[in-house]
Amino acid sequence: MATKDRAVVLGGSVAGLLAARALAGSYGEVVLVERDPLPAGTSTTPRTGVPHGRHAHGLLVGGLRAIETLLPGATADLVDAGVPAGDMCGGIRLYADGHPLRQGTIGELGLAVSRPYLESYVRTRVLDIANLKVIDGCDVAGLDSDAGAVTGARIHRRSGGGGGETVPADLVVDATGRGSRTPRWLTEMGYAAPAEERLEINLSYTTRKFKMAPDGLGGNHTVIVAPSVTNPRGGVLQVVEQGRAVATVFGILGDAAPADLDGFLAFARTLRAPEFDGILRAAEPLDDPAIFRFPASVRRRYERLDRFPAGLLVIGDAICSFNPQYAQGMSVSAMEAATLLRMAPDGVSAPEFFRAVAPIIDVPWEIVTGSDLAHPGVPGERTRTIRFVNAYLRRLQAAARRDATLTEAFARVLNLIAPPRSLMRPDLAARVLVGGRAAR
Repeated sequence: MATKDRAVVLGGSVAGLLAARALAGSYGEVVLVERDPLPAGTSTTPRTGVPHGRHAHGLLVGGLRAIETLLPGATADLVDAGVPAGDMCGGIRLYADGHPLRQGTIGELGLAVSRPYLESYVRTRVLDIANLKVIDGCDVAGLDSDAGAVTGARIHRRSGGGGGETVPADLVVDATGRGSRTPRWLTEMGYAAPAEERLEINLSYTTRKFKMAPDGLGGNHTVIVAPSVTNPRGGVLQVVEQGRAVATVFGILGDAAPADLDGFLAFARTLRAPEFDGILRAAEPLDDPAIFRFPASVRRRYERLDRFPAGLLVIGDAICSFNPQYAQGMSVSAMEAATLLRMAPDGVSAPEFFRAVAPIIDVPWEIVTGSDLAHPGVPGERTRTIRFVNAYLRRLQAAARRDATLTEAFARVLNLIAPPRSLMRPDLAARVLVGGRAAR
């Protein structure tokens, strides 16, 4: 097999699809291997293999930019298809500690798109690539290796009576999510597994879909109630394609919303936001509840390994799985895939790739760990820096109730287009210290 003849991507979710797109221009053939049968066409129906597909999702600005790099025209396609859109700061109402932050504008488009619809759009675009081959309905049994390099993936088809087979490859990309078996495969090949950082949160999501009155959110497409120390419950109410409203409420450390409608609405009322009280109670429920539990955020430190086999990469949740309440997973996966697109023409090595994506992961990981450790019941070390930052952010959010400039700066950080340290700029710190009296 000639050099760069074939790449194999394990996993057909958003991370795997975008990784396949990133490699298609640099390999003669890209083979996408997926456990579930992949449906055709765009759809609002959650895929079986995505257990959290029915819940509210967010696509951050950093993620949308990356998808646009990989699939030019994606933003316009989704807007033309009826996906609600608006300024990422002006179209979203964010509540912090029970109070709405003053809305502003950051000049960046935000899309209120459901996870199933976005994934199906990406899948449709990627499956149209001429040198892409799909092998779905099969399990990954392991990797083949020789002389310190991965040479293929072993698969087992679920139907047709076929046995195991090997798909030879110059590069195998593990995009199988938080259940990735690469750490085990590494030890089987004589390598060390990556160090793992874990932050227990015991998050529970409960979601229902509703039919709401037109413009029921007052010109916004999304309302977010962020959990706080005084009320660790949170929620997202989002109007997505086809005018459906997706309402997700969540609790941490074992707190969960009841599944029955009355219990769900009672839980939503505790969020202390009118959108989750009167407006939601007046809406018409469309389905039964969906429940999803997330035990912990997990980061695998591949960039710190001294040795790693050639011909193998890891991407997406298989590297780092974030607390989903911060809506970072899809966006970080897309940004990693955009990095892969940039590196692939010259031949990407695992150490270089892991070093390149580590800074992409650092910012959302800092947001997740710092914010979650603000809750006293979450186990973990609270360094002096974490305590200082959390105290500063509480004051910033209080000032942002009256100061749109602070809301805009905060939104840029949350959307992964500005570093957290930007919130400490002298001009912003002055506005925080005076409590927003300089609001425009």
